[in-house]
Amino acid sequence: MIYFDSAATTFQKPRSVAAAMEDALATMSSPGRGGYGAAMRAADAAFACREALAELYHLKNPEQVVFTMNATHALNIAIKSLVPKGGRAVISGYEHNAVTRPLAALGAETAVAAGPLFHPEAVEAAFDREITPGTDAVICNHVSNVFGFVQPVEAVAAICRSRGVPFIIDASQSAGVLPLDMEALGAAFIAMPGHKGLYGPQGTGVLLCGQGVETATLLEGGTGSMSLQQAMPDFLPDRLEAGTHNMPGIAGLLAGVQFVRSQGLGAICRRERLLALLAADGLKKLPGVRVYAQPDLADQAGVVSFTAEGREVEALAGALAERGIAVRAGLHCAPAAHQTAGTVDTGTVRASFSHWNTPEEVARFLAAMGEILR
Repeated sequence: MIYFDSAATTFQKPRSVAAAMEDALATMSSPGRGGYGAAMRAADAAFACREALAELYHLKNPEQVVFTMNATHALNIAIKSLVPKGGRAVISGYEHNAVTRPLAALGAETAVAAGPLFHPEAVEAAFDREITPGTDAVICNHVSNVFGFVQPVEAVAAICRSRGVPFIIDASQSAGVLPLDMEALGAAFIAMPGHKGLYGPQGTGVLLCGQGVETATLLEGGTGSMSLQQAMPDFLPDRLEAGTHNMPGIAGLLAGVQFVRSQGLGAICRRERLLALLAADGLKKLPGVRVYAQPDLADQAGVVSFTAEGREVEALAGALAERGIAVRAGLHCAPAAHQTAGTVDTGTVRASFSHWNTPEEVARFLAAMGEILR
């Protein structure tokens, strides 16, 4: 199988990830639940994973790294910590349902700072207009999961700092690919999955918490600390990590983060962009195909969406699947992004790449697309 659906989850993982998970199953129990060897090995692995993530994202205190089930879980904590019921949030025009649905559930007033695809200056100007007094939080994804559009989070962060408004970054598509400096950005929260660009297993996610930011709990329960009191601890990470940890997942995530750091974010990003550029250039040569991509991918990550005149996107994806090529078609859980880009009525076919893909696979994909269209 040629796997071009890494924006959903990276299917190919480093061998070290599976090895770390197997070792955790054989040697680790639960961190913070005892002083015996298996518990201490779990505690050491969990802390090592927090340290690695803190170093990668320039977070001074590893205890501000909170483990979650996925990015959606992390975003729910972040949003519900900052936006009260009926509050006001400003979001980009490319947000995922993991952002828009929690805001809808809160009955929040949501202002959309929308700009055209691949025009970061327009997005920045839109945020500048919409971030007004009374805004409880600003939320922006670093990279659109549909189009690969790299949004100007550094510029948005600067506006938020100047106006004293908390900023939440959804790094679901950029974690492991593009750099983020938590300290320099001054973000309240950065949320990310473990199972995409960090090459960890499904069921893992991370919430990076800014220094001194108040957090609201989604779950209450045992933490291995402060057991006599019935309120959740007021310190991180215990406040947000009720219940037993997913130690095989955390051990696998640590191995994935170590792999990313060994390769280097720059090298991974260049490889993914090269593959996306090859795919975009090839698709543009096919009759009736519209490609949502920049000529040089300067403001685009390793994601390319496209449509074909007179063809249903699901049918195109199905035809590729019959030829052993995995892509995703539809609205990609991000109808807001499609509304902004004008593709909400049709959806798109999305090809998304990882470190493990090759130019040869892109060539086979383009040949298959030519055959399908003929």
